[in-house]
Amino acid sequence: MKDLFGQAILDYQTNNSPEDLYTETSISELDIMPIDYLFRGYDEMPSLEQKALQLAKGNILDVGAGAGSHSLYLQENKFDVTAIDISPKAIEACKLRGIEKANVHNFLDLNEENKFDTILFLMNGTGIFQNLILINVYLDKIKKLLAENGQVLIDGTDIIYMFDEDEDGGKWIPSNGNYYGELDFTVHYKGEIEDTINWLYLDFDTLKNACNHHKLNCTKVKSEGDSYLAKITLEVRN
Repeated sequence: MKDLFGQAILDYQTNNSPEDLYTETSISELDIMPIDYLFRGYDEMPSLEQKALQLAKGNILDVGAGAGSHSLYLQENKFDVTAIDISPKAIEACKLRGIEKANVHNFLDLNEENKFDTILFLMNGTGIFQNLILINVYLDKIKKLLAENGQVLIDGTDIIYMFDEDEDGGKWIPSNGNYYGELDFTVHYKGEIEDTINWLYLDFDTLKNACNHHKLNCTKVKSEGDSYLAKITLEVRN
């Protein structure tokens, strides 16, 4: 793993000749991701992210923290927040920004003795699930890490709009047998190309159905265009 995403973040934080990132997926062409966007303040964040930060409470876990903008905002507002990412360079940048609890961790490897009142998955947080099959693995882990009365705040996007319509008004989706939101995602930085990863864009109904299967409550908190913020909680047992 070249960790180009983390390298771009660290370059920006240390003023080491940073450049913008470029990303592409299996259904979209190369697109620019301005590196300074990852360092945005609260006022520059999309409304879905702002809403998630407003709802955050208690002991908070920020999964896939990246440059740590969400964690930094919460820490500055006196919350107990832990930022995790699989990118060592991104976590190094988080620490340089002053985030007190920033660790290199895969969410699935976290110690289940530690419980959280809020778990954040933001910036198309459903992407971490990778594909429909692994949703089950992640939701099972979520159940083990949530404190009683805890919550998951996760955003996602239904990308059905990206597919062409047929003559009857239906969407034409390539018949490869996979869910249409399962994409290959590739990062380009400074002339290098990261190994392609699986990334999941998940519609809300599919997320809700998966949560129901795992006896988790899932409600839509806020919508913005084709994107949404959802809250997942443990079912109350009588």
